Amino acid sequence: MTTGVLDPPQVEEAYRTLEGKIRAARPKEDLSTLERAYRFAADAHKAQIRKSGEPYILHPLAVAHFLADMQMDLVCIETGLLHDTIEDTRVTLEQVREAFGEDVARCVDGVTKLTKISFANREDRQAESLRKMLLAMTSDIRVVIVKLADRLHNMRTISSLPEERQHAIAQETIDIYAPIAHRLGMGKVRGELEDLAFQALHPEEAADLMREIESKRQQNEQWLLEVQTQIEQKLAREDIPARVHGRVKRAYSVYLKLKRQRITLDQVYDILAVRIITDSVKNCYAALGVIHNEWHPVPGRIKDFIAMPRPNLYQSLHTSVIGPGGIAFEVQIRTEEMHRIAEEGIAAHWKYKEGSKGPGADDQRIAWLRQLVEWQRDMNDSTEFLSGVKMDLYSEEVYTFTPRGRVIVLPREATPIDFAYAIHSDVGNTCTGARINGLMKPLKTMLRNGDVVEILTQPGHQPSRDWLSVVKTARARNKIRHVIHAAERAKAVEIGQKSLEKEARRMGMNLGRISASSLESVASEYGVSKAEDLYAALGFGRYSARQVLQKVAPDVAVPETPPASPPARPAQPQQNGFNRDGDLTIHVTGADDVLVYRAKCCNPVRGEQIVGYITRGKGVAVHSALCPNVQKLMYESERRIAVDWAGGGEPLPVKVVIYTDDRPGILHQLTSILSDEKSNIRTLEARGDEKRTDESAVIDITIDVRDKKQLERVITAFRRIPGVRDIERMQAAV
Repeated sequence: MTTGVLDPPQVEEAYRTLEGKIRAARPKEDLSTLERAYRFAADAHKAQIRKSGEPYILHPLAVAHFLADMQMDLVCIETGLLHDTIEDTRVTLEQVREAFGEDVARCVDGVTKLTKISFANREDRQAESLRKMLLAMTSDIRVVIVKLADRLHNMRTISSLPEERQHAIAQETIDIYAPIAHRLGMGKVRGELEDLAFQALHPEEAADLMREIESKRQQNEQWLLEVQTQIEQKLAREDIPARVHGRVKRAYSVYLKLKRQRITLDQVYDILAVRIITDSVKNCYAALGVIHNEWHPVPGRIKDFIAMPRPNLYQSLHTSVIGPGGIAFEVQIRTEEMHRIAEEGIAAHWKYKEGSKGPGADDQRIAWLRQLVEWQRDMNDSTEFLSGVKMDLYSEEVYTFTPRGRVIVLPREATPIDFAYAIHSDVGNTCTGARINGLMKPLKTMLRNGDVVEILTQPGHQPSRDWLSVVKTARARNKIRHVIHAAERAKAVEIGQKSLEKEARRMGMNLGRISASSLESVASEYGVSKAEDLYAALGFGRYSARQVLQKVAPDVAVPETPPASPPARPAQPQQNGFNRDGDLTIHVTGADDVLVYRAKCCNPVRGEQIVGYITRGKGVAVHSALCPNVQKLMYESERRIAVDWAGGGEPLPVKVVIYTDDRPGILHQLTSILSDEKSNIRTLEARGDEKRTDESAVIDITIDVRDKKQLERVITAFRRIPGVRDIERMQAAV
């Protein structure tokens, strides 16, 4: 597809190319409805232009081309052409249903965002759009395939959008859509989405990494060609038919490894990979024997996903070996069918007979989705819902077993608590201990592949709040939150009732004479449905008892003694979010006289998305929306409160940890960058890295920054210093 501005004849040509592509794959199909869908979409979008200056219809056409390349059915391709008509034009769902039938209308509705409904904030809209799409996916998987095609084209053309919008879309892509593609086994789509999002989120780091990879491309390609030739000859000698391909690891995958292991590109031992595609499972294992006979395998790097497929049905043999010249490389071995599934995933199993909507109810790639929708069904809080979905989408798995041999698949770093909740909620709630491979282990122990886990329970036992900081599955997190929330709410209701009674006595009121209907009426003014909810809100400190009583009985005389003053605003702005002149750095929606402070665990800075959490007696703690502690605090939706950054304000302190080579002059280079940025250094400590045996160092530094953009500029400049391996923004546990 062209990326320049197209005139109408060129757009028509793009459609004819699409039609020809579909005719080649389906010579017997009637394409009259396809052309009607194109004309319908072209007419609906005729006055619209994309940010790049192209006619808007080019976008639906590009989505349809992608779906045609995947050999999706006509309903899916027509949905691709029509997917933005309801969201971005005056076309209604009824018009789509009348013109193209129920299947197309249902898919278009599932892809459409909830743009015409009013939400409190962007996060609520994102959560509800995602919830709607997930629900639609369970009945017709074509919804998400169209959505992935839509997102892929948007990411390919993202450069025409403002930088802030690029970041938001790219972050959503890396958090939600790339993991969904992985869960559906669509490896090719996932890889491109991740690389495009990486370039949008970290353009300078991506460019630096790509330059470094590109500088060695010729050398790597020559080496891979030699290895590929050797493998082909050795497999032919053993009568093993195979196609052999060499490749360099994807940029985003390399980036994650560099950050996770704090190493340089020269230390990535599996940046080069070879894929062997043969004709049978028997020959997969035979090829593995040939590889290991020729080169020494790296211990712990052999994985058999043929005998034990991943939940997305991915199958392959993986091994890493030390090749010619002492260079390590990865080898993947699979059959043609396994390769097709690895690249296309669920789309490779598409069925067209009798109007099938895709895989059957027992397809493992959809089973996780149905469980996810079931677990998230009762979540009304958007932050909780989004964090739960993200937690469940992340992909690396460990395979564990019950004492009877049942396989329990859990995310990497999962604990016995996750295992217990995967068996049953009651087992999780009453869990008191665990035996792993016959030995008693702490409940926070990270499980490994092959572990046999036995859960010990005790009737009446309740989950601990501390469990929220160690569990890795959405199911476990949600069940723990539910139990703790019920206990916390009961306590808050009791506190709220007592505070109301105490304030009534101070005001000379008889609370017993106030009718239940009066309290419920006031409760509705505060946005809650009944008196008990109002008591809970009082107990959590969201409202004051005096305000409630004055609404219940406005004619009652108020004592002349003034009410207790709100907490004094602290003098130091960097500690509690106030400026010296009294202007708020952080504004709490609907409450101007409440104490506000930045949470020490994440120290958010201006420009970052923030959330407020009401603490008992300490005011509102303000966290970065990405703070890991938000996940375990925000299960109590009554304590969440809207906050945003106010204008102006003094610089705020941020602590970062820099992992570097231990060499002279590096501190001077770091401080020179801070001097250029006019950023003050509060503390600085340099020491050897005790965790590593090589010549490496760790530098802890606390600096003042004005906003997120300045922090990003500083960190990017730090990364460009030769010898800097990784940088982390310091976060502590609550």
